[in-house]
Amino acid sequence: MVGRARPARHSGSVDVFLEAIESAEVGDILVIDNAGRDDEACVGDLVTFETQRAGLAGIVIWGLHRDSAELRDIRLPVFSQGTLPAGPQRLAPRPPDALSVAQFGSHVITREDFVIGDDDGVLFLPLDRATAIAEVAAAIRDTERHEAAQMSRGISLRDQVRFTDYLETRERDGITFRQHLRSIGGAIEE
Repeated sequence: MVGRARPARHSGSVDVFLEAIESAEVGDILVIDNAGRDDEACVGDLVTFETQRAGLAGIVIWGLHRDSAELRDIRLPVFSQGTLPAGPQRLAPRPPDALSVAQFGSHVITREDFVIGDDDGVLFLPLDRATAIAEVAAAIRDTERHEAAQMSRGISLRDQVRFTDYLETRERDGITFRQHLRSIGGAIEE
């Protein structure tokens, strides 16, 4: 899942999600701030289905979701901190910036961010650095695929990264493993 962030801060009612979807562009990712709450699930099958039908690329929730079986059938990527069958029982005043800023842990997400998600989780990155980040990520991916292919052929990772040389250089010059990897074109710690 890759797309531009479409923030929405939840305060107890799904109307904020519907409004965010209404103003979203195809390919956006709905980023929901539910303050990391573990006492309610703020998104279920209806919001997820509406998000998919509007052409958004996925949903990321700082909080919980429900209706997991239905979400699997909808087949839209949904990332959250877990599941809970109970929906919101509260209705708090909606903040004026509910559609422009979403908190996600210590991260503040705006429309100037893009979201990448896969089986390992979600990253929030500045939109203005997307091209540079994609280039570095592709280079790391290619290096690691090459290293894995070499391992399949019987060449250990230690041999590929010249680990014995690193141990000697570390002792002599005090370099870090990352410095050593960069000097030989390895990528496993980038």
